Amino acid sequence: MAKTLIAFFSRAEENYNVGFVKEGNTFKVARILRELLSKNGVDTDLFEIAPAEGYPADYNGCIALAKKELASKARPAIKADIDISGYDTVYLGYPNWWGDIPMCVYTFLEKHDFSGKTVVPFCTHEGSGLGTTESKLKKALPDASFRSGLAVHGIVAQQDEKRTRELVGGWL
Repeated sequence: MAKTLIAFFSRAEENYNVGFVKEGNTFKVARILRELLSKNGVDTDLFEIAPAEGYPADYNGCIALAKKELASKARPAIKADIDISGYDTVYLGYPNWWGDIPMCVYTFLEKHDFSGKTVVPFCTHEGSGLGTTESKLKKALPDASFRSGLAVHGIVAQQDEKRTRELVGGWL
């Protein structure tokens, strides 16, 4: 039986609109997603995509570095990796940064063959929803199939677990 992977990038510390947090917005959604999938009998693993060198703790320092990475289409090294060959479905979580996924997520994607896999994106944001991230993912992973994604406001993910559960559950 094939398994499902939830691979995600999330950033704690100072975040826009929510202040300093111990768990990033996308991590909170990923954790709820795993719990709900498991309750539905789906064998699910959780993997955090983390840059080898983290972002600055302060929001302005983080966005300055992230904008620089985006402008140069950087592919920052990641701390760890996972063999995705045994998974048929990959839920991919990330914050929407300027209509794109963070560059370390591209690093992860480019390390793997997604042929024949189903990719299901989900993101956190503060007003832009999924933006153009779904089309960018389809371009980056042309041999994968996709299901419609989910966008959750970061402030909701961070401060309203009941609503986040409703959003994720309704999407599944």
